[in-house]
Amino acid sequence: MRAERVRYAYIAMATPNRRRATLADILPFLAREEQVELVDGEIVPRAMPSASHGATQLGFGDVLGPFRRRAGDPRGPGGWWIFSELDVHYEQTDEVFRHDVCGYRRDRHAERPSGAVVSARPDWVCEILSTNRRRAFIEKQRTLHRHAVPHYWLFDPDAEVLSVLRWSEPGYVVILNAGAGETVRAEPFDAIEIVVDELLGKD
Repeated sequence: MRAERVRYAYIAMATPNRRRATLADILPFLAREEQVELVDGEIVPRAMPSASHGATQLGFGDVLGPFRRRAGDPRGPGGWWIFSELDVHYEQTDEVFRHDVCGYRRDRHAERPSGAVVSARPDWVCEILSTNRRRAFIEKQRTLHRHAVPHYWLFDPDAEVLSVLRWSEPGYVVILNAGAGETVRAEPFDAIEIVVDELLGKD
């Protein structure tokens, strides 16, 4: 029944001369814990996560754990609030994305962002690629650029490739590509070495 409601919303919002959906329209879906996003005025379903997608999300949590502390903590660099599956409202375009992983600098946000939908702009976003690659490469990237999100990562668990993008005025610039078996320093988390295999959830 839940999937049917999501599918109906997508079809209804996609008809010609439609009224653009807004934050108010998507809130009931999110309250029912349905996997949807608000993209360019349409309520659209998120792809069902694969096993590799889930393992990668856990991998990011493990690897970035040292940053999830106050700056100066002896156990790691600290300085960040890190989230997975966070619904973020981008006010200029009135869109809501559920980011696979994202982060906020504590020097910009003394208190951890909270609420069912967060309106504060992240400082870093990572999308784990699945079936809808166009959304990550085009729609989301375009919106994040418009809102000046400084760092955008794309991670492909099937190809085992990490792409690190940095905001610039004309558009995002790829500053690093790394694959399985490599160890890199990737901004904004270049205070530590990141083993790509660990992001994949490999031993």
